Amino acid sequence: MTVKLTPPFTSVTAPLKVKAAERAWNARNPEQIAQAYSENSQWRNRDEFIVGRTAIIEFLKRKWEKELDYRLMKELWAYTDNRISVRFEYEWRDADTGQWYRTHGNEHWEFDDDGLMRRRDMSANDIPINKNERRL
Repeated sequence: MTVKLTPPFTSVTAPLKVKAAERAWNARNPEQIAQAYSENSQWRNRDEFIVGRTAIIEFLKRKWEKELDYRLMKELWAYTDNRISVRFEYEWRDADTGQWYRTHGNEHWEFDDDGLMRRRDMSANDIPINKNERRL
C-alpha cells in the first residue's frame, strides 16, 4: 500500500513527509531534490532568498561544494493541513578550512495540493565541532 504524502497531512503522513525530505537531502542530488518543490517555490535560507527550481538547484550545488561530508537529521515539530515545521541538525566539513560544524535550526514548510513545497523558511546556527564530536 502506497501512502500519499499530500495535504491534508495527518499524524501518519507528516512524519513520513519529513523522513522523505531527510533521505532526499542526504542523497545530495540537487536535481532530484528540486522536484519536490513547486516550479516557483520560494525559499528563505538564512539571509538568502531563492525562487524557483533552477535557483534551488544552483543553491544546492553551491552548498555541497562548500559543505563536504554533509549528513542531516530532521524531526517533525508540528503540522497542520498543508504546513509542516521541523527541527533539524546536520554536520559538515568546510571545504576551505577542513573545520567540522554542526548546524542546528528550524524550517517551516508550506505545500500545494499536489504535495510540492511552495514555501520553505529556514533559520540556523553553525557551531564549530571537533571531528570526534560528530553524532551523525
